[in-house]
Amino acid sequence: MQFEGFTKSDFNTFHIEGLDARMAAIEERIRPKFRTIGQIVTDDLSLHLGQEMFLHIAKHARRTVNPPKDTWLAIAANKRGYKQHPHFQIGLFDDHVFIWLAFIYELPNKAEIARAFLNNLNLIEATVPKNFLISQDHMKKDVTSMNEIELTNALERFRDIKKAEFLIGRHFAANDPILANGNDFTEAVKSTFKTLIPLYHLSFH
Repeated sequence: MQFEGFTKSDFNTFHIEGLDARMAAIEERIRPKFRTIGQIVTDDLSLHLGQEMFLHIAKHARRTVNPPKDTWLAIAANKRGYKQHPHFQIGLFDDHVFIWLAFIYELPNKAEIARAFLNNLNLIEATVPKNFLISQDHMKKDVTSMNEIELTNALERFRDIKKAEFLIGRHFAANDPILANGNDFTEAVKSTFKTLIPLYHLSFH
């Protein structure tokens, strides 16, 4: 089982008009790739975390009119769902691939996780490379690099504002050559998630 990489056609999916047509293209072009790379990375994470992890592929089931602007897979320790748990994500917008360790607003213990992070800022700053990115809203493309973000402010916002989120990881532009090489990209994902495992563990303390 080998991941073959992403192509221009995958990104062009998000320029297709209409919910049904775009969902059909996501099903045909992207989800088979998600199943392949998702299983490889899920197995790798299960090994490194010492527990069984489960692959979830976004269904976009609540959508009735507007087609999705992005799509993703998520890997979590829960078999039934991922949104209420810390999880790992790989996904696409029309212009980039994102790789995240994600803490989104559905987390019931968001404030506790934020406090654990605020109490361990030194660990986070020592663990996460300066070129990694942070997003405070998974539905938007906006990101800030670790080098530039006011980490305390971002985490206090995550703690105090119900809809605030905290995602940390990397982006690859749609034209980045690594995306065409499935093996290289898979290794980049594994390496990114391995780097972020200490934060994943910290979120449970």
